[in-house]
Amino acid sequence: MSESQYTITNRILKNLADIAEAKGIIAKARLLPQQELKLKRQAMIRMSHSSTAIEGNVLDIRQVEALYANRKIDAPTRDIYEVQNYLKALQYIEKFVKSKKPITEKVLLKVHALVTNKTLPEDQSGHFRQGPVYVVKRRLGFPDEVVYTGPKAVNAPYLIKELIARINDSEKEEINPVIVAGIVHLEIAAIHPFNDGNGRTARALATMILYKRGYDFRHLFALEDYYNKDLPSYYAAINVGKNYEERETDITKWLEYFVEGFRDEIMNVKNQVTTLSLRKVDKSINSQVYLTPKQQQILDFIDQLGRIKTGDVMDILKCPQRTAQLEIQKLKKLGIIKQIGKGPASSYALK
Repeated sequence: MSESQYTITNRILKNLADIAEAKGIIAKARLLPQQELKLKRQAMIRMSHSSTAIEGNVLDIRQVEALYANRKIDAPTRDIYEVQNYLKALQYIEKFVKSKKPITEKVLLKVHALVTNKTLPEDQSGHFRQGPVYVVKRRLGFPDEVVYTGPKAVNAPYLIKELIARINDSEKEEINPVIVAGIVHLEIAAIHPFNDGNGRTARALATMILYKRGYDFRHLFALEDYYNKDLPSYYAAINVGKNYEERETDITKWLEYFVEGFRDEIMNVKNQVTTLSLRKVDKSINSQVYLTPKQQQILDFIDQLGRIKTGDVMDILKCPQRTAQLEIQKLKKLGIIKQIGKGPASSYALK
């Protein structure tokens, strides 16, 4: 990603070293599936809450938790759509990363389409903007102030194509994934390729890059939380000037902010998993990977809906009844789920 000018300062190096050390600790931590599932759920909720709150969404964390569990809430429709959309975008990212496919322009447009579904017209959601775009600062009692002007609309697709190529080249160049994610976050915000949803798309794609490059930290982090805690600092760090053509080309200060924020969040994750892994855990658990993908799918379903039936397992795994029952029995034997009721009407919940 040679087009971006930056210096790997001592501050960045130290934070990257701390992140790498925490990465090893988090990967080896012994966690019960119920514990890991809860932390993962909390991370998705925090990501969705903070990334939308940055853009002015009014839902609180409990309302986001309710939407994650598919419960109805009383709130503005647009705000509900924004949170639901971000949750769906994160779910798409998880599936995409498993596919091992490269990030393309089509993938970026898909993320934007998910993020802006029902909040932008169909000809804008998942499509590059056709006109100029401005970032406007609004203050009560003062006239609107244009603080940033994006590049011409005709140039946006080309700039994104160039950015995607740089993302894929960065893997061959062995650039640290945290640095790549930080650059991409800033570049999408600067290019502003869409009429709306640029910030959410930038943050989601940064997460996708981290997941894809092996810096997923078991999907337990929510970098957006760091930004949302101090929005003035976030806006000051991501500021590249008044317009794209004359923007600041040295992004070292932004990367210092981004890497420090990532370190801060990862340290929180490390402390959480360390605390949990110090508790009494089944000695047969050598690492977090002792559930099959099928079992994880079943637990994800229970986590979102509270309970699961044999028929649900058949639908999720696309398998016959006997196989579904076998998978349920394995999870019961591991002490992860419990049976509720008897006979054909019985269901299963987390223990």
